[in-house]
Amino acid sequence: MTPAGRRIVTAAEELFYDRGITSVGVDLIAEYSGVTKRTLYNQFGSKDHLVAVYLAERDKRWRSRVRETVDGCDDPAEAVTAPFETLRTWSEANTRGCAFINALAELPDPSHPAHRIAADQKHWLLTLFKELATAAGCADADTLATRLLVLHEGALATQPLPLDTLPVSTDLARALVRASTAPGR
Repeated sequence: MTPAGRRIVTAAEELFYDRGITSVGVDLIAEYSGVTKRTLYNQFGSKDHLVAVYLAERDKRWRSRVRETVDGCDDPAEAVTAPFETLRTWSEANTRGCAFINALAELPDPSHPAHRIAADQKHWLLTLFKELATAAGCADADTLATRLLVLHEGALATQPLPLDTLPVSTDLARALVRASTAPGR
């Protein structure tokens, strides 16, 4: 990506996350990134493609941070709840909830390229929970993974509210993992 393209994506990410995808136009993105609209269109072709790039870049960073947290776990059972720990640190700088859920709400058309990226991110997390639960020897890894995804997404959805649900969700996730690995389950 060119330096101008990087500036455009950085500006778009801030604007889309803070103000919403549909409320931000290319004029504002061009202004914030210090480029012309022509440069923006030359780099990305359309706002839809720029939204997809924004979400893909955010997804790469999220997955990388989750993987780092998982890799830092000594115990496979602890690794199952690593995405909750990642969310704790991620949320310190991302206080408006989940950019992917926000995008899905704003872009309901499944054929939109950004919609597919946001949906794929959720499928990836569900698959990761299943893989980690299986590796930890959890009983019924599929059901556990679904429960963990619901807890994780619930903590994300309530993040903009003054409820602080992440600690309780994390504790519940750990309890579910412990129960699924307990002898004689």
